[in-house]
Amino acid sequence: MTSPPAITFLGGTATVTGSKFLVEVGVSSVLVDCGLFQGLAPLRRRNWRPPPLDLDRLDVVVLTHAHLDHCGYLPVLVRNGWRGPIYATHGTVDLARIVLADSAHLMMEDAALANAGGWSKHHPALPLYDSDDVGRTVQLFRPLDHGVRRSVAEGIELEFGRAGHILGSAWARLTLTTGNVRRDVVVSGDMGRPVHRVLLPPQPRPACDVLLLESTYGDRSHDDEQASAALAETICRTVERGGSVLIPAFAVDRTEVILVELAELVRQGRIPALPVFVDSPMGLESLRVYRQAVAKKWPEIRPELSEMDDPFDPGRLAELRTAEESMRINRPGRPSIIISASGMATGGRVVHHLESMLPHRENTVLIVGYAAAGTRARSLADGAREIKIHGRYVPVKTEVVVVDAFSAHADKDELVEWAVNSPEPSVTYLVHGEPEASVSLAERLHSEYGWCAVVPRDGERVLV
Repeated sequence: MTSPPAITFLGGTATVTGSKFLVEVGVSSVLVDCGLFQGLAPLRRRNWRPPPLDLDRLDVVVLTHAHLDHCGYLPVLVRNGWRGPIYATHGTVDLARIVLADSAHLMMEDAALANAGGWSKHHPALPLYDSDDVGRTVQLFRPLDHGVRRSVAEGIELEFGRAGHILGSAWARLTLTTGNVRRDVVVSGDMGRPVHRVLLPPQPRPACDVLLLESTYGDRSHDDEQASAALAETICRTVERGGSVLIPAFAVDRTEVILVELAELVRQGRIPALPVFVDSPMGLESLRVYRQAVAKKWPEIRPELSEMDDPFDPGRLAELRTAEESMRINRPGRPSIIISASGMATGGRVVHHLESMLPHRENTVLIVGYAAAGTRARSLADGAREIKIHGRYVPVKTEVVVVDAFSAHADKDELVEWAVNSPEPSVTYLVHGEPEASVSLAERLHSEYGWCAVVPRDGERVLV
């Protein structure tokens, strides 16, 4: 007797990181997203366990987008011998190559620093994966446009729809067929916002039997007018006291969104035309991809951006590529804006800037997106008085401002609107959210719309 289709939740439950959803039908299996766990130490340690699935039975991986918490575990699969195809949109393929190469570089660099500084518990400290693993991984990518339906394994058809979260981002519809049984599963990936400054809104959700819906902001709303005003006021206030603004920003999309917003504020005369330093090699590589997408008028790009000379230039943009250039702006000597990765301040050049700038009251750290529990960005947002960096505690004397409406994640109302504007699924699973957010969204879908809405347990297997 043929087993019915099933889904196993291997990550992205009770956390906003580590998304991995194993979908099985007949003899075939597909892993939707393959992300790293980030944030709290118990989560990060999960990255070092053996892969949580039988790689010999895994046919294909489907990526919804190129953020590390959705694609960053791929090289671990490859390091363990997996060589199957990885389907993603063209934009996701372009960005994932950049993201994974940077991830490996940082892991190798952190291991070297830990060995040199003697602050690792492991001797020697080793990276989770290296550049060779990433090189083998990117050879497995198979680009697939939004709106194209393709058979990717026996009994499994895939279609991507535009998600509006970052360039290339998609929701994924899997059509599962075994015998006379056919089921449609839609995985939202990360949902974007109708007011995204660069991308067009998400395409409507197709009808489905089962929906996996992200819930990052399942209990919160964004205030866009307040966010723009808060950004302008924070910059002007910092300039008045002679300080600089440090913005930890995800290299992919958040950097581009902030640059577009800064350029608009300068045009409106709401902030002075300050030097703006983009200090992230990965951020600059992703900026190159975004500029190409604008120039070529990709279908997901807002058309008005293609009419501008460079929508990402606030007027005094400086692109820092070398470590020496980065070190020179630790203390810029004049009011400036520094945009540096990573967005949650878990690694990258922004950590060195924090170490230099946090002890000085004239500066400001501006948190512009979601910060997971256990990250430095979350600690700063929660009012920490000191932050541990490179084995030492650094006092926090800067002003810390949180303006999370610049997040590329849909808020609770936007998530609900996208979900309910199509026929009700048999069941909806709330994933990719911290427990309070997931439970809040599940309860709302149940109480207001009568949906069967469930927050799955980690490792839980359910029939489709």
